[in-house]
Amino acid sequence: MKQADVTVLLQFNAWGASVPGKVSGMKSLFNPITVLTKRSISTALVGLFVFLASLTGASDQSGFQVNPDAGAGDVIVRGKLGGLIFGFEVDPNGTEGLLCEALSNPDGTLSARVETFSQATGRIIRILDGSESQDDFIALGVAGSVGLIEHEHVRGVFNIKRTFSTINPLAGNMINGRWTPPINPKQIVNQVKPALDGSPNVAVYALSVSTNLSPVVFSSNLADNTFGPLIDITDPDFTQEAPPVIAFDPVGNQAILGHDKPSPFILPPLIAFVDLTSGSFVKRTGLGLGVINGIAVDSEDGVLCTDTSFDSAVQFYNLNDSTGISVFLPGHDPQTSTASGCDIEFDPVNKLFLVAQAFSDGQLDNGSSIQVYDLMGNLVESIDGLNFQGGDNVFPVHITLNPNRRVGFVNGPDLTTAIQSFSY
Repeated sequence: MKQADVTVLLQFNAWGASVPGKVSGMKSLFNPITVLTKRSISTALVGLFVFLASLTGASDQSGFQVNPDAGAGDVIVRGKLGGLIFGFEVDPNGTEGLLCEALSNPDGTLSARVETFSQATGRIIRILDGSESQDDFIALGVAGSVGLIEHEHVRGVFNIKRTFSTINPLAGNMINGRWTPPINPKQIVNQVKPALDGSPNVAVYALSVSTNLSPVVFSSNLADNTFGPLIDITDPDFTQEAPPVIAFDPVGNQAILGHDKPSPFILPPLIAFVDLTSGSFVKRTGLGLGVINGIAVDSEDGVLCTDTSFDSAVQFYNLNDSTGISVFLPGHDPQTSTASGCDIEFDPVNKLFLVAQAFSDGQLDNGSSIQVYDLMGNLVESIDGLNFQGGDNVFPVHITLNPNRRVGFVNGPDLTTAIQSFSY
């Protein structure tokens, strides 16, 4: 376990109260692990808004209980066909996982499958559905042991019918329900975020493929196939460039959106709070610099965690009193962005945030890591020996957790065709 010698960047008492000025450079907009074209910030500029502090003995401060088995695991999951994995998730309260895969055939068709797998062995348990056409399936998530998949039925060029099915419970290994979100056919489900409270409640972000439609967010109960109101996202700060990343705060009944400020300059990011009943939309300026690549929330304790691309930092906000800090990820170097994080997931049982870092310690030839933080922003553990560099070739890098067993899965080591276990 590494010592937590990360550095605090900023601390503030109100949203947007301590914000640095503009920094020249190009932003990483679409690939959370892309190295920025502009790789330097002058030491003098950094000195304007950086103050140093050492967070030592983090495990003692947080009460974190070390897992002697922590590290990269030997369970590797591949689809039955060995195809590209189109989304994966595990049941946080069970023993199974869900994945979809697709394999290109010489005749131009796709062999697509929906499958469940064992978290303990990686073995495929059952094929739940399949297709031998141009169709494919996408695993969108698991909430309250209910799995959600999307079926993309290709009817012609630019003519795709999308339908959604549920597996309730996932351990039943049977598609037995429909999910019918009240979205326009020109809107595509982009992210589904579970409540992490054991319920089948989720928050959903749907993109628009038409310039005449706005993206929307809404809540849903996967088991009951019920939905909250559709809430249009119209603020241009959140509709330009790449879509925002979202987190679901069921206690506050809000979706939290993280986005970069649309600008040719490197700026602090923006965070929006969307009430999923009233539609109230409030945006704030956050800490760090550049694109928010990952976001997760501890709804029970009111702690929000994000990471930012340009400064290779991770932020921790107290939603109750509007304070927060930003700390460097291991390997941070002001000359590069190679140490930046991507997906963030929260463990509600052990109260930990797990941050995917494509390049361990910012080194291009050193594999990948998952950095584990407590609620106070202390780095308590590094899970090394992984490899998810380039995992965006199909879908963005993703972590999925079973908090009760303190295990998870992440892309790799064969990137788009496999996922690997780890313990923390």
